Amino acid sequence: MRTDQVSRRSFLKSVAGSAAFLMSAHTSCGSRRKQPNILFIFTDDHAYQAISAYGSNRNKTPHIDRLANEGVLFTNCCVTNSICAPSRAVIQTGKYSHLNGVYDNLQEFNTAQQTFPKLLKTAGYETALIGKWHLKADPDYFDHWQVLPGQGHYYNPDFRTVNGSIREEGYVTEIITDKALDWLQSRDAQKPFLLMLQHKAPHREWSPNLKDINMYDDIDMPEPATLFDDYSGRGSAARMQEMEIDRHMTLNTDLKVWESDPNAQEAQFRNRLTPAQLEKWQAGYADENLAFRAANPQGKDLVRWKYQRYVKDYLRCIHSVDENIGRVLDYLDDSGLAKNTVVIYSSDQGFYLGEHGWFDKRWMYEESFKTPLIVRWPGVTKPGTKNDALVSNLDFAETFLDIAGVPIPADMQGHSLAPLLQGKKPANWRTSVYYHYYEYPAVHMVNKHEGVYDGRYKLMHFYELDEWELYDLQNDPQELRSVHDDPAYAAEVQRLTAEMARLKTQYQVPEERTYEYGK
Repeated sequence: MRTDQVSRRSFLKSVAGSAAFLMSAHTSCGSRRKQPNILFIFTDDHAYQAISAYGSNRNKTPHIDRLANEGVLFTNCCVTNSICAPSRAVIQTGKYSHLNGVYDNLQEFNTAQQTFPKLLKTAGYETALIGKWHLKADPDYFDHWQVLPGQGHYYNPDFRTVNGSIREEGYVTEIITDKALDWLQSRDAQKPFLLMLQHKAPHREWSPNLKDINMYDDIDMPEPATLFDDYSGRGSAARMQEMEIDRHMTLNTDLKVWESDPNAQEAQFRNRLTPAQLEKWQAGYADENLAFRAANPQGKDLVRWKYQRYVKDYLRCIHSVDENIGRVLDYLDDSGLAKNTVVIYSSDQGFYLGEHGWFDKRWMYEESFKTPLIVRWPGVTKPGTKNDALVSNLDFAETFLDIAGVPIPADMQGHSLAPLLQGKKPANWRTSVYYHYYEYPAVHMVNKHEGVYDGRYKLMHFYELDEWELYDLQNDPQELRSVHDDPAYAAEVQRLTAEMARLKTQYQVPEERTYEYGK
């Protein structure tokens, strides 16, 4: 029997069995060991194809790779809604957007609702959130919190705190890590902890640490095979978007090529950086910018130049993330915390690094629909394991609770990943996932769509356009040609249409399309 077909009661029984295993795993010589600490390291827009453990051909991430070498790397971690705030709300609640109330990046998260950090706190955990929050309301149900306002700034960032706003000098990834390490050293050592360490990087506009600003200058990054995709094999939505490197990536803010007096154009940096920082920032791009203006590339040559500048800055931001994860892992080792701390690495969704000529996310297509997920649980996860089960950010809250031995509320909609972390795959594990993106008309103009994915086939419905797409990822891994209208796939269309309807019933998705962006 498939997981999605079992009753909620039977699934809760499987969760109870998993919790029982965890309770026994924490028992030694008849006495209960301390509950494990939970460190959740989270980035914004980190594409799985920019992690060497996932096979990146563009960069190396040795410290993230270390987690994969010592734990489990999930190859099929999907998101429910590929955009920042909705993803974060799903993780907090274990519920889809239509139940947690955050459909888009404009809505404020209702902090009165049930969240997994509240449940862990009630169970005796000390809880902290440091870094990017992006859910508007104060996260005041944590014991300690310092969060970036909105998207935050890469340089000399401000932080919202219980005592008001403060500004810190330096680079945001390093500062967030400093604050996390400070909290780890000052926390109540008698309690287990949950630390949500959440980076801004590598979010747009991809501004690197000043010490890394010329990293990769001497190499050409490989171009994705679909950099010059013409979208001819898909419906109209793929052509209507506004997220192309060619047409929509700006030379000034995105790519740091200012077309007139930089002292006039760089107001956002002059107001944020010290004079010494600004001088280093300008010098870092000066030679390449002069060469660019002299060459004046056009057409595909311009796209190629923009791609190189974009992806190098993006990967420079990733380098700092990876470096600072190394600092945290070293602290866990040196302090003796590593042996009883579960470390989870993930991102709010995937991202496009030139695939299909795009940047950003939002789609149910692979690069934004899939997100990295790596878990190291000493004594439980088998080192160097890869797991291809269909998992989701909908499962994170349930997993954290299960790891802690805390009961999972029946109204949460995901599944604990604890059995998978133990090297098991329940016979009734899910065989499909449901996706729903709402934010339109809005930035990047990606049409609303929902869909279902079963590990090979992906059915998508752009319902306001009344257009359907079906992809056979076994034969078309780059999703270049929809086969929805191909008679050879009629049976799959029928099967997946019924499966999507069933999942919508299971997840209580309202049939009435009442959501409007910004209202």
